[in-house]
Amino acid sequence: MGFREIEVTPNQKLTVHELEDVYDSVTGHAFTGSWLWNSALFLSRWLASSHPHHIDLQGKKVLELGAGVGLPGLAAARLGASRVVLTDIAPLLPVLLRNVEVNGLGDRVEVKELSWGSDESLSRIGGSGEFDVVLMSDVFFDQEEVAKLGRTLKGLCGKGTRVVAGCEVRCWTGECLNELASQGFGVVELASEVHRWEGDDGCVFAVYQLVPPNEESCHVEDMLA
Repeated sequence: MGFREIEVTPNQKLTVHELEDVYDSVTGHAFTGSWLWNSALFLSRWLASSHPHHIDLQGKKVLELGAGVGLPGLAAARLGASRVVLTDIAPLLPVLLRNVEVNGLGDRVEVKELSWGSDESLSRIGGSGEFDVVLMSDVFFDQEEVAKLGRTLKGLCGKGTRVVAGCEVRCWTGECLNELASQGFGVVELASEVHRWEGDDGCVFAVYQLVPPNEESCHVEDMLA
């Protein structure tokens, strides 16, 4: 198990461990949530920024879906969230627990299993509207999985829940966002920029807000206030 130290703000550092030997028993491939993705870095730093559409996390209850190694959720805890729940599939929970422990955030951060599209799994997390903010990073890969994600989001979101997703913009990102739009979600781009991480040529990263169907009567400007 390797680890990385991440500077979220000049005064806030987090340590995240990554897994090296956790594989899908069906495909034989490593779970993509086993390591830290650049989208998680981008979203975490956006959360800590003074962007015009900045989210005040102070005292908020936050859920991270498809958390992987959990950087955005851990950053939310450091930025003042009163309660954070990191969720992912069972094989990835040990690294999430390790990252909560190593950063000394066990008083505010919980780790729970959650499979997208599963009502039984969702019932163990909490009721509709229990969380003020839902975070996701690099979850827009497979349209079928995003369809399941949409059903889970509908079960989680209450009036005023803010759903924020960071991702690297790829050729299939639009298809995944269109799938969510077909389920009634509004999609608002909050930020977009080309970022060059060490060792790459630069990619476009974006932060989107997903406006739940039960907020469809609200003006987008109100949701971004």
